[in-house]
Amino acid sequence: MAYKTWNWLLKKWPHFSYDKEVLEKLELQFSQNTGTVFGAIKHIKGVSKDDLLVEILSNEAIKTSKIEGEVLNRESVQSSIKKNLGLTVENRKVAPAEFGISEMMVDLYQNHDKALTHKHLFEWHKMITNGRRDLTDIGRYRTHKSPMQVVSGRLDKPTIHFEAPPSDKMQTEMELFISWFNKIHHTDNTSMLPLAKAGITHLYFVCIHPFEDGNGRVGRALAEKSIALSTGQPTLISLSHTIEANKKAYYNSLESNNTTLDITDWLLYFGETILEAQQDTLKRIDFIVEKTKFFDRYSNQLNERQKKVTLRLFEVGHAGFIGGLSAEKYTKIAKTSASTATRDLKDLTDKQILIKTGELKGSRYSLNIKKDN
Repeated sequence: MAYKTWNWLLKKWPHFSYDKEVLEKLELQFSQNTGTVFGAIKHIKGVSKDDLLVEILSNEAIKTSKIEGEVLNRESVQSSIKKNLGLTVENRKVAPAEFGISEMMVDLYQNHDKALTHKHLFEWHKMITNGRRDLTDIGRYRTHKSPMQVVSGRLDKPTIHFEAPPSDKMQTEMELFISWFNKIHHTDNTSMLPLAKAGITHLYFVCIHPFEDGNGRVGRALAEKSIALSTGQPTLISLSHTIEANKKAYYNSLESNNTTLDITDWLLYFGETILEAQQDTLKRIDFIVEKTKFFDRYSNQLNERQKKVTLRLFEVGHAGFIGGLSAEKYTKIAKTSASTATRDLKDLTDKQILIKTGELKGSRYSLNIKKDN
């Protein structure tokens, strides 16, 4: 394999450069979207606002983990998010990984305006490695002497996508990173616009790769913290959700920018991703509003089984179940018989509460919320 000069080996590291004019339209759209999102959130009150918060934080916790190949239980994550937010929740056993990532997402939301410190990063790392027994360095920067590499392919013929700075440089590199992060996000500093700040924050951090594991999750959280500091409010955007939907593009963009300090291409990709994440948040806000309308209209027409299933459909979010709601899924969620599920679904369809597509075993059901618009 040809030797690569990684960006951290270049003389001007860590001074990234980019074409500001190329980002102008994205930055303007971001500013407009930010006003729209915050305006929409302001109109949501009470329980609905809690529902939105739980929906976005839990989905981000699940998706940021899924990007790294870790699949979490949605109900456990939502329960943990509610508990960490101090909301009423049923007692249920939650796995360490699900509790840990939920704890980090809530901390990110509640302490979005705090300056970045080594201690805060160490606390995040402890949270996301909760229950791990295979790591040497938990809650501190990596110390192992072997190279920190991003590798794929066969063991006897690996492809090295990136090699990070050696462990003995971590303290120095992270001192510089934290100093840069706090300086660029100071309220008096207007030298850089929000999308550029967030994009550089993420790329800069993952190129240092300071932890033995969990760098991607912490890096994405830092990008959201950057946006929150730029806007003065918690982000509540679906960043990890948007990245996970096309994670190949994400990894390709990271790899394309780990040997250069001119990162215009990366900032274009990341800026567009943030704009998509804002649009997804607006869809989620609309969905929460529709949920309130839906239960105002139909709650007295639903039996307990039907309420349980429709609530579950809303918890899944505006994208719905993968493959749609089937009679079999209804049976499992409602904990009822197949015949009762069939009757319940027919009743919901007759009342136009659910929309049915397909026939027989191929029948699928979705919420008929468009009529509430």
